[in-house]
Amino acid sequence: MQNKDLSTGILVAGLAIRGGTGQSETSPHKDRISLVVRDSYWLQADWEITRAAVDRVRVAMSEKWHKAQPVLRLMAVGDAGSNRAEQLIRDIPIHGGVTNWYIDVDQPPSRFRVVIGYLAENERFYPLCRSNIVSTPKPDAVNRLDRHWRDIAEDYERIYSLSGGYDATGGNELKELFEERLQRPMPSRPDDNSSSDTDAALDRHRALPFEVDAELIVFGSTTPGATVLLSGEPVKLRDDGTFTVRVALPDKRQVLPVIAQSRDSMKQRTTVIAVERNTKVMEAVDRDQAF
Repeated sequence: MQNKDLSTGILVAGLAIRGGTGQSETSPHKDRISLVVRDSYWLQADWEITRAAVDRVRVAMSEKWHKAQPVLRLMAVGDAGSNRAEQLIRDIPIHGGVTNWYIDVDQPPSRFRVVIGYLAENERFYPLCRSNIVSTPKPDAVNRLDRHWRDIAEDYERIYSLSGGYDATGGNELKELFEERLQRPMPSRPDDNSSSDTDAALDRHRALPFEVDAELIVFGSTTPGATVLLSGEPVKLRDDGTFTVRVALPDKRQVLPVIAQSRDSMKQRTTVIAVERNTKVMEAVDRDQAF
């Protein structure tokens, strides 16, 4: 039942205590899910769900609740002129106890939104709330999007724009999320005449763009139908039992346990990957132009 409960806060005296930190929020706890573009192939969903919303779905599902699966429903969205044209891509199983999830996507540039809710055994979907619409950029190493909120702060305008922050149909949830995490007001909508050049105008590395980063790719295979967890998070298997996962590689030592479990839970195998990254940025060299 704990894995099924998606509620993210406990109301105490009308205020929310989020994430088990014991720190009350000044704004009322509410239902929202925000989608943020991380790069051309990854999105991050960040949500906040009340216990009352989960209880409403539980009552609506009745006896179907016992076998319900909490999921993120990934939707492909048509162009700006057809926001209502949405197509189901896949349902991503999730679990309680977390407030965000990384989602791999393909075919950039594309537009997406997610809906968080519960999937019944008969495939009927019971939604809790819908996210904003985001647009993934074309693959471009120069315009790579940073992976952590402290890094997002350095390039927040462009990430905010790609995540639908200037879209009038996106609501205020994304704006509230960015202002809450970054502790700053979000910029006003740019002029329409310059919208096509938004990325170029917001590029902070015009003189000599040079960004180098690294990711860890974890791959392997097991019996089709088995369950694989990477650092406690479920890994999607292909039909033949193989899998590939892209993992952030920050400057520190990481220990990543990878666990495979048979469908009947009678067999389990564990492999632990330990990796350390040390990155050094050398001093920039600017030479005067020779005449």
